Amino acid sequence: MPKRRLRKAAFLAAAAVLALLTPGTPAAARTDPGAAPRSEAGIPPLTDEQGRTLTLRGWNLADKEHRGDEALADITERSLRDMAAQGFNLARLAVFWDDLEPRPGHYSERYLRKIERVLDWAHRHRVRVVIDAHQDVYGPAFGSHRGIPAWATRTDGLPYRTHPDDWFAEYFEPAVQAAFQHLYEDDDLRRAQARMWQVLAGRLAGHPAVFGYDLINEPMGRLREGEGIPDAARRIEATQITPMYQRVAEAIRRVDRRHWLFVEPTPAAGEGVPTGLGRIRDPKVVYAPHFYNAAMEAGRDYDPASGWLPAYEAAVVHYPRAMRIPVLIGEWGPLNSSLPNMARFYEDALTSMSRYATGWASWTWCYGGAYCAMDERGRFQQNKSRTAEPYAAAVAGAVRAVSYDAGAAVYRLTYTPQGKGVTELSTPLSPRGWHITVRGPARADTTRVRPGERGVVRIRAGAGAGTGEVRVTVTPG
Repeated sequence: MPKRRLRKAAFLAAAAVLALLTPGTPAAARTDPGAAPRSEAGIPPLTDEQGRTLTLRGWNLADKEHRGDEALADITERSLRDMAAQGFNLARLAVFWDDLEPRPGHYSERYLRKIERVLDWAHRHRVRVVIDAHQDVYGPAFGSHRGIPAWATRTDGLPYRTHPDDWFAEYFEPAVQAAFQHLYEDDDLRRAQARMWQVLAGRLAGHPAVFGYDLINEPMGRLREGEGIPDAARRIEATQITPMYQRVAEAIRRVDRRHWLFVEPTPAAGEGVPTGLGRIRDPKVVYAPHFYNAAMEAGRDYDPASGWLPAYEAAVVHYPRAMRIPVLIGEWGPLNSSLPNMARFYEDALTSMSRYATGWASWTWCYGGAYCAMDERGRFQQNKSRTAEPYAAAVAGAVRAVSYDAGAAVYRLTYTPQGKGVTELSTPLSPRGWHITVRGPARADTTRVRPGERGVVRIRAGAGAGTGEVRVTVTPG
């Protein structure tokens, strides 16, 4: 299984001090059939080439243990097949610069073929893929971490020590902080990063499974003396990370003008710190923050009264509203999903994200414990099955209302058809199957998904459908 994600509690707890001073509005139930679509909140949805409104739901795929000839060994077709069977249509695939370019200017053909093999499986099972340039604590120059190659690491001779009980604290080691500053500021490293992305995007641009590129995972930077984490995060995002994203975006656009670009703030956003990112001048940018809580990262239970979740939502919407770009949560999920309040957490989190995000990728699809979606026997870990529910993967028209009653497992969609596109519903495996009802000027290609089958239901509008609303209901049985 992939190396499990260890906690970043110290960092998030410090960031939370600012965030919790201004809590937002408590989450509303997803059972409200009049819930406003995202566009009314000032945040546009993601769309496909046909202009359909998308909902993307899925999981991260990451093999941090294997490298070189064994890279990506933990990711098999089973992962994509099992994800798709549960109705998920998105994978965020972690790739590592140190595997792609082990020596300056030498790009691994074997690694590129391994990535393409995963993409082939994804395409076979109708899963879209976001390619994630992943890094943890910069890269392999610092212990067992992955990401940016050792040859692209400059430390100014500053010290580094490991923190076995909290690896995220290693980001604040002087040598690691210097490495990030050099990546952002040294011309040759800037060119190397842009060239790496050109090689990667140039190779993958034509693959039908590729949906976009996440330009760097959880970027960090160098704190100044006396500077608090929230202020440092906003400064680094504004003055170093934004220009980096612009450079990489321009490099990718020389070889791929089609796919979406996903940009992340620093992890401070996870505790409700508004990002300092500026505008990325590109027509297809998606804001992709992560969604982690300090207490749950340390293995504690969800506290609905803490104010964390509404504070996160209140802060995270500012940037996409100002920039008029979609949102997709690139990582989220608790370390221990079996604690007493975790059923409530999943309901609150899914409700919150549905108000502002096109979708999400939970951490992580593997078979074991901790963050893994599945246990070793291939069954959902406790409460994680709550992520698998009916939804409209693509809507060919203007969404008017969406709701899901988790208790009754009833999904409802109302939309006004536009053009001749096909609306697609996704339903997960269910022992009872699903019944689909469509009212209005449209017709579904089936009204029944049989027990034990994944459902992909296609709804086509009739002639003159743009004058009326289509109302879709998905019920168990």
